[in-house]
Amino acid sequence: MRILVKLGGTLLESAESRRRLAREIGAARGPDLDAAVVHGGGKQLTAFLAERGVESRFVNGLRVTSAEVLDSVVKVVAGSVNRSLTASFIAENVPAVGLCGIDGLLTEAEPLDPALGFVGRPVASHPALLEALTAAGFLPVIACLAGDRAGNLYNVNADQMAVSVAQAFGAQKLLFFTDVEGVLDAGRNLCPVLDPAACRSLIDTGAATGGMRAKLEAAMSALALGIPEVAIAPGARPGLLADLVAGRPAGTRVVP
Repeated sequence: MRILVKLGGTLLESAESRRRLAREIGAARGPDLDAAVVHGGGKQLTAFLAERGVESRFVNGLRVTSAEVLDSVVKVVAGSVNRSLTASFIAENVPAVGLCGIDGLLTEAEPLDPALGFVGRPVASHPALLEALTAAGFLPVIACLAGDRAGNLYNVNADQMAVSVAQAFGAQKLLFFTDVEGVLDAGRNLCPVLDPAACRSLIDTGAATGGMRAKLEAAMSALALGIPEVAIAPGARPGLLADLVAGRPAGTRVVP
């Protein structure tokens, strides 16, 4: 089995949280399971920009990315956040390699909308580097920064990048580890299982907005690309990954 774990939000903020996640992801790996990790870093980036007097602006949940903001994405998301997370895996004896999408043109992107600046849309992920690393026993840890064949860099939504990488990696499970219990309906009840029609209904009725809407859109894209199962689950819960790999109930499963 192959899994892709997407990490973000407050899960990346504390050393304790990073070490626990690294330990559990490392424990899941073995002869019958390859893993890769994609991560964001939006909270850390917003704080970095605010310290420098730069206001963060968003359009439909996407960060407007000027040249100055893009430079900060490189420094923070592909820099300090990626290095800290990779170091957490190393500290747990997991041979991790920190990357971003421009490395080996792992994820190729194109401009999404001129109004957003240097925001990219993944158009393809290429598995050769992932295959080489996992075959040699390494765990790829990938920041959500992508590029194109002209050498341009793009800030890419981490959920969208996770879908692209998971499809190229041939993942059977795409696991979004979040700050919340899972997907909630209009009555704030957990939805244990959703299909694309139910996801669309939650979006259209306004029950799922903001970051959760983005995750449901990403989940539907993943299913359309042939990924068999997506989970949106509470990353702060100890033992979550083992439960999801074993098929035990946790968070919300999104299936065809």
